[in-house]
Amino acid sequence: MEESVKRCRGFSDAREDLISKLPDALISQVLFYLPTKEAVSTSVLSSRWKSVWLLIPELDLNSSAFPSNNAFVGFIDKFIDFSKIENSCLHKLKLSIRKEHENDNKSCVTRWIGFVATHKLKHLDVECLLWKKKCLEVMPLTLYITQTLFYLRLHRVLLGNVESISLPCLKTMHLEQNVYANETCLEFFISSCPVLEDLSIVRKVDDNVKVLRVLSQTLTSLFVAFDYGEHRRGFHGYYSLDFGVLIDAPRLKYLKIGDDISRSKIVSNMDSLAKIEIVGLFYIERAFHNKVARNFFIGISRVRDMIISDRAMWFMSFYFLREESSPQFCNLSSLEVKISWSRGINLLMFLDNSPNLKSMVLVIYCKNLEVKLN
Repeated sequence: MEESVKRCRGFSDAREDLISKLPDALISQVLFYLPTKEAVSTSVLSSRWKSVWLLIPELDLNSSAFPSNNAFVGFIDKFIDFSKIENSCLHKLKLSIRKEHENDNKSCVTRWIGFVATHKLKHLDVECLLWKKKCLEVMPLTLYITQTLFYLRLHRVLLGNVESISLPCLKTMHLEQNVYANETCLEFFISSCPVLEDLSIVRKVDDNVKVLRVLSQTLTSLFVAFDYGEHRRGFHGYYSLDFGVLIDAPRLKYLKIGDDISRSKIVSNMDSLAKIEIVGLFYIERAFHNKVARNFFIGISRVRDMIISDRAMWFMSFYFLREESSPQFCNLSSLEVKISWSRGINLLMFLDNSPNLKSMVLVIYCKNLEVKLN
């Protein structure tokens, strides 16, 4: 019996020795496949594992998971300090931060990103959950010259004026409810990404951008929308303002527009566009109907696949499909439309202008009934 216990103890010791003798690089690679919370929890296994998690090249943190704001700040500061000492690189950083007070994490996010952006960062996702505009974190200048960054998502942060931008690897960018120094700043940011392919922009009424200009020679996918936030109840009042969107992207293949506010929507060089989604109210100022709106539909008339809202279908048919020179959708083969029962005539008018349509998903709805037909 005693001999059996010794053998079991010896096997346990050997197994422990094998784990402890693994190189830090290998252990950190194993921890890389665990959620950040579980990877950090391995630090209590033994003194050998205490700091190994600090070598993992990826962090995914939510401030709500920490007992206090100070604990969250201290945790990341410890990680940054260790990275400086060990000269380690963080390839992916995702931060979800809730700021309930003006002084919460004040300038910390700016400082953290300023450090990691200079050390081979490839993936950055920053989400700040706050309500006060004065609590916005300012993105550091180093972010705009991150040579290795290929994915960027920024949610409710402040992007200031920059004189130089160098993001040679950035292919995917999501900008959501941010505030910009001005519309020129945002235009320069987008046009200065030489390999950008996938772009989504969710705007705010108070983002300091009246006319969104998307000028790109490489963009293949674009999503543009408005988030009304606290302005939702009175957003109709913003129709009188000079909101607009201008898109010039000759390689664009997919376009989704959920912009109910901009009274001017201009698209050009849409020869490559294959699919479009038009959602929401799709508002365009009446004074511009005969020019801007008509040119918009002509600009997208080469698409093969379309998803369109009830309001957009009504708008197009009512104002343009009744004209002899109305736009023809000769390439359109697939259509999905949600339409009210009373507006069926609008769909029939559109179908007359789509001679090569092969498939259609039709969602008909009334007050208490919705029917989907293929």
